[in-house]
Amino acid sequence: MWTLKDKYAIAGIGYTDFTKNSGRTVRALASEACLAAVNDAGLDLSEIDGFCSFNMGDSAPGIAVATELGIPDVQWAVDLYAGGNAANLIVSNAAAAIEAGMATNVLCFRAMNGRSGFRFGGGEQALTAAGPSQYSAPFGLMTYAQMMAMWCQRYRSKYGLTPEQLGTIATTFRDNATRNPRAMMRTPLSMDDYLASRMIVEPFRMYDICIESDGACAVLVTSAERARDLKQKPVYITSAVYGGGPNQGDDLSDLLRWPDHSHNAFKYLADDLWGAAGIAPKDLDFAQIYDCFTYSVLMALEGLGFCKEGEGGDWVQGGRIARGGEMPLNTNGGLLSEAYIHGFNHVIEAVQQLRGDAGDRQVPGAKIGLTTAGAMTCGGALILRN
Repeated sequence: MWTLKDKYAIAGIGYTDFTKNSGRTVRALASEACLAAVNDAGLDLSEIDGFCSFNMGDSAPGIAVATELGIPDVQWAVDLYAGGNAANLIVSNAAAAIEAGMATNVLCFRAMNGRSGFRFGGGEQALTAAGPSQYSAPFGLMTYAQMMAMWCQRYRSKYGLTPEQLGTIATTFRDNATRNPRAMMRTPLSMDDYLASRMIVEPFRMYDICIESDGACAVLVTSAERARDLKQKPVYITSAVYGGGPNQGDDLSDLLRWPDHSHNAFKYLADDLWGAAGIAPKDLDFAQIYDCFTYSVLMALEGLGFCKEGEGGDWVQGGRIARGGEMPLNTNGGLLSEAYIHGFNHVIEAVQQLRGDAGDRQVPGAKIGLTTAGAMTCGGALILRN
């Protein structure tokens, strides 16, 4: 269980434009976002001594970014080979490194050309299928959309799930994106628009699936004591979890070995997450839930105890997850409408909400929020507060 409650904080954030074709290297994107985070915190580059990032063979290592920025003395650098489940893990790893005395001010980043470069679920993955996925890829089961659709089909057969329930998630997040100047998708989306969109892989329509994006995000992690003397209002790391349940997969074979596809990793993380923070879901002011697919939102909400298993579809309806609702979700528009920077853009939005500088999408009086990352057998979450 997380034992570093409120000892460390996010003191700076940075991000690039989110586009379909950046025309730049991932190192250049990472460097821009990292420099912005340092400037946002009011630090000098010479004070940065740690880096932590994650990638799937599609990004630049922290040391390369440090070199490009001219940072003279990096003492700790970790580049995790991981998917979106690591979007919160790099923040907690940075705090742990500072606690261990290995660094003082750590930049965490994710940079990717996810539209113009390596595309998840594309031909590269199919051609290099190994392990259990070698038995599914020859039959055409080789993309995340296909895999997640199978999870959703199992849930639907067990509990029932309507297109309108998934559509509520997509349309609510798009409404939030219309107020977000950095969101890639800002055209309003009605329920009729959602229902009329083409089916990609049943039961997922086009607007059930996150967008492909080029861009980068970065945050600066430091001690709470140091953060209080810096430029921005500190956002404290109150709780952090990472992991999952039995038979966690190491590739797209997640589908094959998981014991019950009516839930995902968050069912196994909830007790530690809330226990370390000393709060319950009802105490949050907002949540940024990993929404690579609309359905992954339901699995996180149920697994973390916002509602009982099988009740997520009903729970998200009736305005509960809207900006002015009982539990505002994905106030930036989410991965479905803002951008897909492998989930790390949710951390940026959470920090802005807790600082009170999220503009037209601000949740009034926001004091404590949640971010999640991951959709299948492994995931992570952070509870942040101001």
